[in-house]
Amino acid sequence: MARHIVACTSDIPSGGNKVVGVEGRDIVVFHVNGEFFALLNRCPHEGAPLEKAACVARLTSPEPGVYHRERIGEMLRCPWHGWEFDIRNGQSWFDPKRFKIRSYPVAVESGAELQKGPYVAETFPVHVEDNYVIVEV
Repeated sequence: MARHIVACTSDIPSGGNKVVGVEGRDIVVFHVNGEFFALLNRCPHEGAPLEKAACVARLTSPEPGVYHRERIGEMLRCPWHGWEFDIRNGQSWFDPKRFKIRSYPVAVESGAELQKGPYVAETFPVHVEDNYVIVEV
């Protein structure tokens, strides 16, 4: 599995996302609750761009009229038809046996660590001040 530097952590604000091209694929990287998640930028239903998806909470109801919000921001709602997926692993919430979005491992590493290899980024003489988001494909 190859590693690709796709963004500085500051490029993706909390609650936001960024689409990156990696090996011919559009991958959307989400920044949710201080964590980063990477998914193929396409809903398996009809191909909607997941960069436009809403990051919503999971709603549960122990009894009629009582609702609880859990895992706030960790469920993706497709912008076209409202299908929901778990942002952590791409698993469908409505039909987990048949539908899933391809997910990719994500790591956050400091610029100083990246300069040590074996994954050496092309660099220029600059001062490292930020962290980078890395997606494994």
